[in-house]
Amino acid sequence: MDALRLEWAGGAPRIRIDDAMARQGLVTTVSSPAGTAVVVGWVGSARDRVTGAHALLDASGRQGAAVPSPAGDYAAVLVCRDRVLLTRDEQARIPLFFRVSEGRVNAVSTSARALGSADGLDPRYFCRYLTGNMAQPHTDLTPFTGVHRVLGGEVVELSLTGQLRGRTPRRARPATDAPASTADRPGLDEAAQDLRLALENAVGRRMGTRTACHVSGGTDSTGVALLAARLLATGSGRPQELVLLAGRFSQGELAAERPYLDLALAEIRRHAPAARPVIVDADDVADFDDFRYHAGDADEPHAHAFRGPFWSRLHGAAAELGCDTLLTGCGADPVADANPFHLHRLARTGRLRQMTRQARAWAAGSERGLWDVVHAYVVQPTLPLTTERITALSCGATVLGGLGSFGRPRWLRPGFARAHGFREARIAESRFVYGRRPEQSLYDAANYLTAPDPLSWHRAGQDGFFLSHPFLDPEVVATMSRLPAAATFRPGRPKAILREALADLLPAAIRGRAVKVPFDDLYARGLRRHAEELIALCRSARHPLITEMFDIETLCRAVREAQLGMGDAYAWDRMNSSLALVAWLEGLNAGS
Repeated sequence: MDALRLEWAGGAPRIRIDDAMARQGLVTTVSSPAGTAVVVGWVGSARDRVTGAHALLDASGRQGAAVPSPAGDYAAVLVCRDRVLLTRDEQARIPLFFRVSEGRVNAVSTSARALGSADGLDPRYFCRYLTGNMAQPHTDLTPFTGVHRVLGGEVVELSLTGQLRGRTPRRARPATDAPASTADRPGLDEAAQDLRLALENAVGRRMGTRTACHVSGGTDSTGVALLAARLLATGSGRPQELVLLAGRFSQGELAAERPYLDLALAEIRRHAPAARPVIVDADDVADFDDFRYHAGDADEPHAHAFRGPFWSRLHGAAAELGCDTLLTGCGADPVADANPFHLHRLARTGRLRQMTRQARAWAAGSERGLWDVVHAYVVQPTLPLTTERITALSCGATVLGGLGSFGRPRWLRPGFARAHGFREARIAESRFVYGRRPEQSLYDAANYLTAPDPLSWHRAGQDGFFLSHPFLDPEVVATMSRLPAAATFRPGRPKAILREALADLLPAAIRGRAVKVPFDDLYARGLRRHAEELIALCRSARHPLITEMFDIETLCRAVREAQLGMGDAYAWDRMNSSLALVAWLEGLNAGS
């Protein structure tokens, strides 16, 4: 989606914006003596986008490319007196790309597809994409040769004629080692107070004039909606509305969530009686519905396009009511829970007895074996590629058997993988996911696992809003990253700190939930309904890169195995990514 476009005419920069998105408030343009800024999304506060855009422009005009990245969900182009700046927030929800030709940037856009050519695809990108579902947004590569991505928190500085002056990397997040002041008070109560304040601030920044909250009946989304209701009830002198958006199932496994959903809606409305519940019946929805549309029309291959039908149903209901932002509970599982990779830190610093003692407590609390915990949080981060290879050899009787996060799927042709750097891509991706300090990398990786974002961006023009995730707010992440494990881990009580932080808001039945029904039923139903269509899509594909890259019959066997319930979440993710790539290339082929 081309929300903004920067080009050069007569040697001077010229910006064009999407007028419809500007009328919806999704694009904001401001000017001052420092220059002109075009912001897609919002800076500082979703309710006051003009003020936030001015603050970003004025700060950049004073301090140049070294200005710290302010909070918000935005991509921005700033044409200052003596330079042009391209920047995004740390969460990197809204994309921004630039095209380089003969050493000079000649165009900038929020759409890689608008800048690229179907005849100039970069195979290295597809190898990186196929290493896992986090491998796109945090890398410079795009599907198109010569088109580069502005990274999260990064500032790209250009001259007024488009010469690339430099790229300032994103600011490092705070270290996970607790400062002395926090270590002196490791109690759950104090830590919960810190998290509660950070969450309130994150929710407050994201509330618009008419805010929708996704409510599922779980701790995470219910907590966000309750905080929004409390903030709405206290009042800020400005008229605001709250919409409670829920997908309801009356059959299948997900029907078990309905009592919790009803309880959550009742409790939220107790705090904010004017809140409007919008219940979307989703019994007829299945994963992979309209897969060619959701995967084929995206700006880039979208690994979670299979879940597009469910989110589209919810987005459409919020759009009909004129909501200007939609809050979710995405990101709470990795961010607002005890950090299990603390065990890795104990092991690498030689505190093996302490690591073993805590691993036993973790195993007992999560109903797993000691070796399973040590393998997942100590061994796997240390030797991720070796561990995956051993697992694949021991479970390799099927196409999906033993396929983890980084190994080469059997349907990816070895020659293509060797020629275009799949080995280097999986090494780079494993280093990003685990890094030298896995307990820190957990938070960096979690930021890119929020599946609905590409769908939200693709639909924003028709919906009038972007998704926003308070749990992934930099302040929330920084708060959790500096807390010691002793303050957050309670055996048998996942997300103990979050439950304590929201103890005065969450109903007892929701606060005490240890397990929530996953969306496996939706996925299984989708494969039962659409497996033949997916196989036909693969076999009828005409884009030459597809057959060069994939052994189609092996990929079709993977679809059959997944339809029968074989494999696991990691293997299914790899298959889903590959199917989305096939649909995307076919859509690109048709469009060209």
